Amino acid sequence: MQKTLILLKPDAVQRRLVGEITRRFEQKGLRLAGLKLVQAPRELAEKHYAVHKGKPFYESLLTFLTSGPTVAMVWEGREAVAACRNLMGVTDGVKAGPGTVRGDLALSVQNNLVHGSDSPENAATEIALWFKPEDLVGYAITDSSWVG
Repeated sequence: MQKTLILLKPDAVQRRLVGEITRRFEQKGLRLAGLKLVQAPRELAEKHYAVHKGKPFYESLLTFLTSGPTVAMVWEGREAVAACRNLMGVTDGVKAGPGTVRGDLALSVQNNLVHGSDSPENAATEIALWFKPEDLVGYAITDSSWVG
């Protein structure tokens, strides 16, 4: 079963959208394996966005991610990375399709509510940044045979 990291960024928390966004992942049939509220320190933000270092928007990403609380989650399921990215929609909320988190709830490119890992390999790296192995919980969901 594939795991992925989802971050509900400070704008999602400040706009009180945590429950609404989390509901969408649950309703898809994914299993929540880890959840915590974090005030990300700069060092964590730098590691998380290391791939963007040197780009013009790098500093603004760091400033935004460290500006308030973030909800870090690990979701698990069949093709969890693709499933979550489809639920999120494209980065620009104006261009994201209706029915997606960003399409329904975001207008900004940077303040786009949510981050999701873009590959299983990056998911493993990102999960390790935000969670210790003992923070993740395994359990059986009674409806798992119905959702995939």
